[in-house]
Amino acid sequence: MPDSTTKDSGDDTTTQVFADHRELLFSIVYNLLGSVADTEGVLQDTWLAWAPRNRAQIANPRAYLVRIAVNAALAQQTTTSRRRETYVGPWLPEPLITEATDATDAAEAAVRAEAVSMALLVVLETLTPLERAVFVLHEVFGYAHVEIADILDRTPPTIRQLAHRAREHVHARRPRYQADPRVQQEVTERFLAAALGGDLDALLQILAPNVTMWTDGGGKAKAAALRPVHGRDKVARMIAGVATRAPKDLDIRYRTVNGDPSALLFDHDAPFAVMVIDLSPDGDQVAGIYAVTNPDKLTRIEDEK
Repeated sequence: MPDSTTKDSGDDTTTQVFADHRELLFSIVYNLLGSVADTEGVLQDTWLAWAPRNRAQIANPRAYLVRIAVNAALAQQTTTSRRRETYVGPWLPEPLITEATDATDAAEAAVRAEAVSMALLVVLETLTPLERAVFVLHEVFGYAHVEIADILDRTPPTIRQLAHRAREHVHARRPRYQADPRVQQEVTERFLAAALGGDLDALLQILAPNVTMWTDGGGKAKAAALRPVHGRDKVARMIAGVATRAPKDLDIRYRTVNGDPSALLFDHDAPFAVMVIDLSPDGDQVAGIYAVTNPDKLTRIEDEK
């Protein structure tokens, strides 16, 4: 039986190994679930599975932890799907405040930003759970098909088929491109100025003809639409109507949300909405608007002045 010093040392090692991989696990699971609360729950389950294990029997702790976390996330999706069936209006991922990347490699920066973008997560919602897991692990985190097969307990040919189907589905709905963050910030500011100022002409100019607006109020925010709104004229009219009912003197804070320059709107000190703008491939018009106003999804938003 080990003495207390040995036990403490082992506990410290167990905790440190998990802590070393926590950021990776959080990123993978969040991309699978789109909910910070559910992600934290899965990480707790992963820790409970990891803590009592005999580390001497685990040759690759990272692979073991990823396998446990991914499969726990897939199990959680069953509960999540049932909740979505009764969700009022469009469901959007919970906004995640992220630090602006300082990656020197442009390609790496693009992948890191796209990994958690609101627009991509919305598309991933249309995949099956297994397709989503394969896409996230392969396309975002660079896992080989053989590695994913081991994680998901499937054959490599099955994983390759899932990857092909998921990739075609995603790219058909969201062609791969990366907006210039400075342009995205500037367009976001122009959009909000026109929207909150009631400038319909400016709105019509900045919106792409096929723009779509998602408003996630969860049945708790009065201004949220019950389904996505498509088309420049309909979106502009909706925004103009919402602006007339919005609180006066909303305070706007610009932050990086899910990897994109975005806007946080506050009514005094209380979070009112998170606005994420997705640009058209040519980069000068708004192709997608994601507005999260459900107060349950804004509890982690703080007014950092």
